[in-house]
Amino acid sequence: MLRKASLGLMLGLVVLLGSACDSTPELCSKSWCAAMDAKSKSAWSLDDTANYAKYCVLELGNAVGSKLWCKSMEAKPKGDWTANEAADYTRHCVF
Repeated sequence: MLRKASLGLMLGLVVLLGSACDSTPELCSKSWCAAMDAKSKSAWSLDDTANYAKYCVLELGNAVGSKLWCKSMEAKPKGDWTANEAADYTRHCVF
């Protein structure tokens, strides 16, 4: 009985976490910056603060998917791209 309850709890957590990822704006995108603006600053993590400063304040025109970001990625050797950069480039700059 306890084993079935544990399995059900684990399955529920997987579903919950999976759905949370789908509704979260892409990190450092314009929608992410807007969501961070609406969020209480006291609820921000150190990573949130650093990413906000880097992508929303200091490099407004260099946000993921912007023309400047696409050009900077084109100038960067493809072998130096991370998997996330390659996926973002394909999503925002190719299509």
